[in-house]
Amino acid sequence: MKKVYSIKGRLRHLVAAISIVLAVLLVSVLLMLGSYSSHYARLLHNVTTASEFNREFKDTIDQRMYYYVIESQYSQGLPIEEVRAAQSLAKALIDTTFQKNSRQAITSVLDLCENLEGKIYQIEETSDYDQRLTQLENNIYVLTSLVEEYMYTYLYYEAAELNAVQQVVTRQAGVEIALIILAAALAIVFLLRYSIRLSRSITVPLEELCRRAQRVDAGDLTVQEPVPSKIREIRTLSEGMEQMIGRLDDQMREIRRRQESLRRTELALLQAQINPHFLYNTMDTIIWLIEADKQQEAVEMVSNLSSFFRHSLSKGEDVITLAEEERHVRSYLQIQHARYQDIMEYTLDIDPGLHDAMLPKLTLQPLVENALYHGIKLKRAKGTIRITAALEDGCVLLQVEDNGVGMTPQRLAQLRDAMEHDERVGFGLSAVNQRLRLQFGPEYGLSIDSEEGLGTVVTARIPYVRKEAVSR
Repeated sequence: MKKVYSIKGRLRHLVAAISIVLAVLLVSVLLMLGSYSSHYARLLHNVTTASEFNREFKDTIDQRMYYYVIESQYSQGLPIEEVRAAQSLAKALIDTTFQKNSRQAITSVLDLCENLEGKIYQIEETSDYDQRLTQLENNIYVLTSLVEEYMYTYLYYEAAELNAVQQVVTRQAGVEIALIILAAALAIVFLLRYSIRLSRSITVPLEELCRRAQRVDAGDLTVQEPVPSKIREIRTLSEGMEQMIGRLDDQMREIRRRQESLRRTELALLQAQINPHFLYNTMDTIIWLIEADKQQEAVEMVSNLSSFFRHSLSKGEDVITLAEEERHVRSYLQIQHARYQDIMEYTLDIDPGLHDAMLPKLTLQPLVENALYHGIKLKRAKGTIRITAALEDGCVLLQVEDNGVGMTPQRLAQLRDAMEHDERVGFGLSAVNQRLRLQFGPEYGLSIDSEEGLGTVVTARIPYVRKEAVSR
């Protein structure tokens, strides 16, 4: 199993890598500068100290010993302290000198200073003036000259070393600066690659999540494998998203199941509402026809009533052909025309080529009933109900038009708004509109146009789905 990281952890690693690289480069520069600076400062200190010593040592010792030997009034005694100070200085220079020739020279200076101290004490112990002068010239002057000479030798080698160090520093500094630049370039390349990998490990899964969200928005609720990622937060988000999609799909299935159940219930309620009142009124009309000795008309009405209920059952099918729906509404119109022949006429103009179109049953009859009872019956003159069906842009447009009383603009706007929000606005229209939307989608359903005093047109828009396609 691949190791999973958090975004915070990856960012911490990136910051740590940058910090380490910068720290290594900085420490390398500081160590290089410190090393060369220390070496150069030590050599410069040795040269400066030796130069100052050599500038005064011989003259001072020679002069004080000369005054001492001739017993001058300017005599300050034997220069023992100066010689011992020279020995201390030579010892200090030995501790900070590493070049072979320089060490040999400064060691000779130390030995000569020790010998010089002995010769000074020898003069002190000599009482003869001439012997003291001889010792001064043969010992003291010679030894101070040698000290001066060896100190110059020391200075020569240390100065040469100082110059060599300066050249090495210049050359080495260039090399190390080049190495540092190379190391910095490699570090930058590493950090860039790490940053690119880090950004891709974040952006690529996020882009896949965005595409997944777009597919979900388009209606794809199929549960898929989570987006592969080494980032813990993205994996958690993807897994949670797939779980949410799974629950959403289950809920959508449950909603569709409930809507289907609701649709069946509403259809049953619609049938239950239509059947009793319609049956009572039709039976009363049949009785009236029989009493009026109009047996043929009564037989026709009984036949139409039988056809109407037979088509209402439709063998338990909820979706029927337009041909069956036409026969059903024709039976209804013939029955109503027998009752209201003095105020109602009707026409059916349905293209036979659309008879195989599928639609929910009881689509047209509630629209015709509304046209009759809310349009024609309220008119103080004879009216006509016209039913048409036509194909337009791959959709079947079913229209029920009446020239009844129509509606005011306010009532029409109220009715349209209520139907848009699936509110109850008369059981027949609302039920038909909801059933069409549930069956085919929200872009289908009823639309209403009306003008007060002129009439109303109700249009049912459904997709042209043929019976053969449904059977397959």
